[in-house]
Amino acid sequence: MTLMSETLPGAIAFIGGGNMARALIAGLIASGCAAPKLRVSEPDRDRRAALARDFPGLTVVSDNQQAAAGADCWILAVKPQQMAAVASGLAPLALSVRPLVVSLAAGVRIGTLNQWLGRNLDMVRSMPNRAAMFRAGITGLCAAPGTTGAARSRAEELFQAVGDTVWLERESDMDAVTAISGSGPAYVFLLIEMLEAAAVAEGLAADVARRLALATVVGAAVTARGSTDDAATLRAQVTSPGGTTAAALAVLEAADLRGIFLQAVHAGRRRAAELAAATGG
Repeated sequence: MTLMSETLPGAIAFIGGGNMARALIAGLIASGCAAPKLRVSEPDRDRRAALARDFPGLTVVSDNQQAAAGADCWILAVKPQQMAAVASGLAPLALSVRPLVVSLAAGVRIGTLNQWLGRNLDMVRSMPNRAAMFRAGITGLCAAPGTTGAARSRAEELFQAVGDTVWLERESDMDAVTAISGSGPAYVFLLIEMLEAAAVAEGLAADVARRLALATVVGAAVTARGSTDDAATLRAQVTSPGGTTAAALAVLEAADLRGIFLQAVHAGRRRAAELAAATGG
């Protein structure tokens, strides 16, 4: 197997050392990227200390310019409301170095980032999700016009270190990705929470309820991922006419759970678009 250190030859700079940056750093190192090829700038002293402790060999600094200088791939991992100042501060260096720029900031459009950072750069916008922390995530990717095939491949390989990837040709679809896979873990956590509460309400002990809820959700996801059947078929396969599952599903259908989910996801997509507009997108 080819090591990632062999296929990603240049240094990678993380601008921001929060949870998603940590997840990517861990995934890259686990995939064979040497820690000394990675560097991160993080203003918080405690976070810097934790990064240096957890990833021996990683270069950890407080200054964005110091981290980015000499790196041919920059991963912008700061909050959307901080992106304008961070990108503008790095713009002169970006125009000189011309790195591949990968943004993790939700709602910040490629065009807006281009205005702040510099035009005609290889640039990829991403929407990873929380499961990247366990190398089980999925990341939506969208490239700026003119981004080279080599740059796209490199960005894809970065995120494949922490899970699956999907490319979007229309940047507007990023809002839907945000509402589905970006926010999606919260929907599943809510389902687990409700299953636990229902189990306790039916008289089961809390620890038993948690184990049952977690194993059921994980098992269903593994089954769906490993099957060639779609979700509707799998649901039908475990729903005997007149049985317990059918009785429970009838209650959910009567409550229009499908319609509620459509409304919820649409609200998430609408809010993602609003946030993008608020940052100048």
